[in-house]
Amino acid sequence: MMIRSTLFAFAAATLLASCNFAAGAPQPPLTEAPLAGADIGGPFELTSSAGETVRWADFSGKFRIVYFGFAYCPDICPTDMSRIAGGLAQYQKTHPELAKTIQPMFISIDPERDTPEVLGQFTSAFSDDIIGLTGTPEQIKQAADHFKVFYSRGEDQPGGGYLMDHSNIVYLFGPTGDPLATLPTDQGPEAVAAELAKWVR
Repeated sequence: MMIRSTLFAFAAATLLASCNFAAGAPQPPLTEAPLAGADIGGPFELTSSAGETVRWADFSGKFRIVYFGFAYCPDICPTDMSRIAGGLAQYQKTHPELAKTIQPMFISIDPERDTPEVLGQFTSAFSDDIIGLTGTPEQIKQAADHFKVFYSRGEDQPGGGYLMDHSNIVYLFGPTGDPLATLPTDQGPEAVAAELAKWVR
């Protein structure tokens, strides 16, 4: 069963804030974002689905959506990814230029099975804009620690294979790499698009 990390309080605060943001309302300053000043995020060096080395600094100047999960997840990860992609697609329709400044990424917490090829197939099922990232176990742990993400190997399944327990928070970071908010995927694509409209500029 998927479990949330101890950052649930941050996520809850962001969800409540997103409900009160009306379309067309003035954007609050980034310094007032729910996660502003939080010690979340940091440098990493991982491998993309194209087999290229990717670093956190490569996305400087872009807003970044970050989600940690695994390609063999049977339900939660695909649902969250679908809502991220759907929310971004809705935002692209109303803010086509600003949408170009957003880079969504899916970081694997299951490097044993999530090869670059597997991640490429997984992310492309939702959007060609999403970058899939994997790495060595050590690289993944370092990244997860920076982003305050919990994960562990779950029980083996009767038919073979295993699941992964992990926090499923979707982070939004600003152009300088500072955390801004969480995206309310549990409320659907419309809520994700509304949260993007609140902070992306």
